[in-house]
Amino acid sequence: MPRMLDVSDAVRAEIGDEEADRLLAGENAPGSYDCTSCRTPGDSEQERTSTVLFIGEETAVLAFAHATCLPSQVVQVTEEQLQGAVRSIAADEGMATAVPEQAVLGVTSGLVLIAGELHPALVVEPTAPIVRPGTTGAGDDFLPLLIEQGFMPLPAIESVPPVLHGWSVLLAMGQLHAVLQPGSNGGQPVAWWQAHQPLQVTEGWRAAANKHQQVLMFAAPVGSIGRQPREDLLRDALDKAAANGKLVAATLPLAGT
Repeated sequence: MPRMLDVSDAVRAEIGDEEADRLLAGENAPGSYDCTSCRTPGDSEQERTSTVLFIGEETAVLAFAHATCLPSQVVQVTEEQLQGAVRSIAADEGMATAVPEQAVLGVTSGLVLIAGELHPALVVEPTAPIVRPGTTGAGDDFLPLLIEQGFMPLPAIESVPPVLHGWSVLLAMGQLHAVLQPGSNGGQPVAWWQAHQPLQVTEGWRAAANKHQQVLMFAAPVGSIGRQPREDLLRDALDKAAANGKLVAATLPLAGT
């Protein structure tokens, strides 16, 4: 059965017309797959699916993503990153379903004091620059992309940021599972970020989340925050990023318990 695949001109140029046509005919394409962006299952027979080609110095890996998550594109990565992805793929039954490390979002949970009250927070920082899908170059579009989604630039952490409706933080059985964003055309929410394994949060964080029924999400470009071992150091790094104009934030409703 023909697959609902999108193969961009850039991907076609790399893999060749013959291979692209075989994919579009359903000969080489997977039926079900894990989206290389959101990591949730997809089905190329049932929903539009993008082909995403990761290219290293010597190796190339073809992966698949929901078309609502990523457009079909070519992504340049280092050979080391790609080999790490290949090892993950080999452990994933041979299908190109791994997320190459250049696209990994680091997520840290912590309590942030604002106006004398502790609020549960998530701090998101990529491990490498994030470029706008479909573009090439060395820029970092992480914050502009989030601002377009409704996150607000934060020059200082003095008050709780506005609620971003349609987004939410999924907490289940006391563990952090995902950050959800609105689905396309008003559909079901989809995972913007999903934990490979549910993340443990502290009792204090969970209690604050249950009290407020919302979570603050701060995001900064790579190199702005770093992995901080203590909440006071995390707050210092957040304040510094805000002062440098490298912090956006929103308040997300809590989904789950």
